[in-house]
Amino acid sequence: MKTKAYIILTIFISTLCITSCTKDFKELSVNPNAVDHALPQALLAPAITDIVAANMNRSQRIQNELMQVTVNMGDGEGKIFRYDIRKSEADYLYNNWYIDLTNINDVYKGGVETANNSYQGIALICRAWVFSLLTDTYGDVPYFEANRGKEGLFTPKFDKQKDIYTDIFKQLEAANDLLKTGANIPAASDPIYGGVVANWRKFGNSLYIRLLLRLSAKAEMNTPAKITEMIDTNPANYPIMTSNAESAILKWSGTAPYVSPFATWRPADWYTPKLGSFFVDNLNEWSDPRIGRWATLAEGEYAGIPSGYLPGQPPAAKSTLLTALQIEPLLGNVMNYSELQLALAEAAAKGWVTSKTAQYYYETGVTNAITLWNLTVPAGYLGFAKVKWDDTYSLDQKMELIHKQKYYTMFFTDLEQWFEYRRTGHPVLPKGPGLVNNGIMPARLNYPFFVQTTNTANYNAAVAAQGKDDINTLVWWQKQ
Repeated sequence: MKTKAYIILTIFISTLCITSCTKDFKELSVNPNAVDHALPQALLAPAITDIVAANMNRSQRIQNELMQVTVNMGDGEGKIFRYDIRKSEADYLYNNWYIDLTNINDVYKGGVETANNSYQGIALICRAWVFSLLTDTYGDVPYFEANRGKEGLFTPKFDKQKDIYTDIFKQLEAANDLLKTGANIPAASDPIYGGVVANWRKFGNSLYIRLLLRLSAKAEMNTPAKITEMIDTNPANYPIMTSNAESAILKWSGTAPYVSPFATWRPADWYTPKLGSFFVDNLNEWSDPRIGRWATLAEGEYAGIPSGYLPGQPPAAKSTLLTALQIEPLLGNVMNYSELQLALAEAAAKGWVTSKTAQYYYETGVTNAITLWNLTVPAGYLGFAKVKWDDTYSLDQKMELIHKQKYYTMFFTDLEQWFEYRRTGHPVLPKGPGLVNNGIMPARLNYPFFVQTTNTANYNAAVAAQGKDDINTLVWWQKQ
């Protein structure tokens, strides 16, 4: 934990002027031009690494439990698999994301100062990515006035999610234009694409598709029309990922500074959560080879336990996540090609994309989700009864088919499984009898307590506008 950073953060979130580079990045921080601040190539890699590590940490702790990947067994308070979420859970991601947005902003400023389109465009993409995570987790958050402590702005106002997303889309458009002419950057400054700017442009537009889809139920945003433009009408202006090789993944090498945040965990701690039966049973029914990369055998079989079981009635513990995942490079996923293809399958099924069929996108997504893990797609896999695409299905049946596959594609991807479930209600999760919160999936995390005490007036205004500060208040894009 970055104890000093957290102490500063609990005083005022917007004063974050720190640079989160660690000693492992010292060689990148040496400034050959002797200017009085860090150059963008010194800030980008540590910022991205910190963000991905934080995302993985809470994917393991929060998302896996809510989405029945794992079950951290017990009957005590704060068992997330029962929808019992302590208010303190809100702090970690809020703190980390705002800390690293300061560095991302400085990457952009450095790109402006050096007339480097590449760093400007990459910073805008990273900023859009992190702010989408913030607003999808909490709802209305500081945006336009955030991270402006250097200017003396210590109590930023909270912006409406609609306004945040409107500006996120503007920034992704700007990034796409900037990266058209951007030259490659030093490989050492880029832990995702090794400095290949064309791939950043493809990721930015693929992220754009993800976020347009997230707002697709809000008619006033007209995001389906933008998806049509990007895929059918003007695809040359919006290049997107075309293969697994172009996926946005920070592949942990195991060499400092790129060491998985789980690498130092004790195996006993890693084994504590047991795999959920929903997660395991689908893979078993599909004869999906990924189960061998993800799960331990329990008495010769892969078997999970039901999530949301009644207190005092614990099931027998069975399979857990393999310890090999503690150092697995692919867990550093930001967005992969398979997720994009399944997003396009949804768009095509809803009639927003016509250049390829929904079945084409679905099958491309399904097969690439397996081959990403260097596994072979089983013979006849796409013809299996519970995998096979069927054009006669209702739209809801097609959404369940797509999103059940998407669920596995987003394994350990920040909180994306949870976001998509909140948006669509898919995949349909079994409801255990021991769930609290009236069995209702949490719709957001509450704001951290320190925000209430250090930015009281703006906090109160946000709550008045959005609704009660608890896990059941819907964020804007969830509201009908």
